This record gives sequence, C-alpha cells and structure tokens, in this order.
Amino acid sequence: MSEHIVIERRGPISVIRMNRPAKKNALTRAMYATMAGVLTAGDADPSIRCHVILGVPGSFSAGNDLADFLAVAQGGEGGTEVYDFLMALAQLQKPLVSGVDGVAVGVGTTINLHCDLTFATPRTVFHTPFVDLGLVPEAGSSLLGPALLGRQQAFALLGLGEAFSAERAHAAGLIYKVVSEESLDTEVFAAAEAICAKPPEALKIARDLMLGDRKALVARIEEEARHFRARLTSEEARNAFLAFMARKKG
Repeated sequence: MSEHIVIERRGPISVIRMNRPAKKNALTRAMYATMAGVLTAGDADPSIRCHVILGVPGSFSAGNDLADFLAVAQGGEGGTEVYDFLMALAQLQKPLVSGVDGVAVGVGTTINLHCDLTFATPRTVFHTPFVDLGLVPEAGSSLLGPALLGRQQAFALLGLGEAFSAERAHAAGLIYKVVSEESLDTEVFAAAEAICAKPPEALKIARDLMLGDRKALVARIEEEARHFRARLTSEEARNAFLAFMARKKG
C-alpha cells in the first residue's frame, strides 16, 4: 500500500484519491500498485458498482515519478506495477469516473481515456510530452486517442505534445464536462451515484457493447510498453531527460 493513495468507500462507490501534493501527484511504483489493487478488488466485489479516481486541488497527476524513470533509464530493472495498473484500467468491468483539477501530464491525461465520464475544472491542462522526452504514447492512448478524438486531434495531443485546455479537451471529446473547482467532487459523486442507481446488469452489457472487444486494447498496451522500455534506454531519451532536468534546475 502507498501512503500517497487515499482509499475510500462511499456505499457502492470505490474511491481512489491520489494524494502526493508536494510532488503534484507524480506516480511512484507503490502508488500504481495500490491503485491496481483497488481497481481489481472493486471489480471482484459485487457490492461495488462504480469506481472514482481523483487528485488534489491543483494537481490530478504530473505523470510518472522521474526517479523511477531515471532508474530504468540508467539500467535498473522495472517492476510490473505500471503494467498491472494499465491492465486493470483496460479490463475494468465497472464504470470509472474521474475528476481532474489542474495538472494532468502524461498518464495523468491518458488515464482519462479509460474513463466513462471525466469532469475537469477550467484551470486543468492536459499534456502528454512523450515524444519530447524521446518516448512513445502509453496506456493504450495510441489506440484510444484516435478513436475518441479523431486522428488529427490525437496527433496534436500525443505526437506534437500540444497542451489541451479543459475547453479544448471537452470540444475534442477527451472529457465529458467542464465544472468549477468548487463543484468538482460534487459533480463527480453525483455522476457516480447516478451510475449506481442504474440496473447493473443492463448497464454492464451496454458498457461492454460500447467498449467492444478489449483484446486489441490489451495488445496495444503491451506493444506500447515494449517500445517505451526500449526508448527509456535510448540515447535520444537520455539526452531529452538530461535537458529536461537541466531546465528544471535552471
């Protein structure tokens, strides 16, 4: 378990709140492992009808913790925590609602491609600088992005690394609704409660029909992961990381 993940149960709603504000909710392996466990356990619990994932005020997630990235890039062995979380997302059997406020970088953006409903505040910015870091899209975003946003908007987000405001994300189909900072949690939980009030079997069938066969998504996540691991040890990625770290120190 990670001290940076707050787990809550609200009746039939399972709640994950990323809670590492000092690091803008940069995700560590322990955080990934905890979230994967909560999603898997919730899917297996018949009393759970909906999953919710939230961040803290001003930060949904700044993406992966750089220390983990650099450890792998410098020759360290990575665990399966990230993979386990992505597989839990890709194969989730119950609806997932997210509430996003502020920073949403990398996986902080791509998580939402797996959500059935995403609410975001006006100050939220979605940004996936994978290519700028010498890497490739992850979390199945290279498949889900074009399907949800259209090829050109997906290329702008995932290839060019353009930052999407909440309004642009809404117009592109990345998120469901833009809401105020003050009402974010209220809107998220109202939606989750509405989901829980639906006939569960009928909703599951409807959701499964909309999602289709998820084998292609699982295969794409695995393909992305192979490229991602290879890119992490590339000279191009090392140089990009060094330049990024230099900018942070400057």
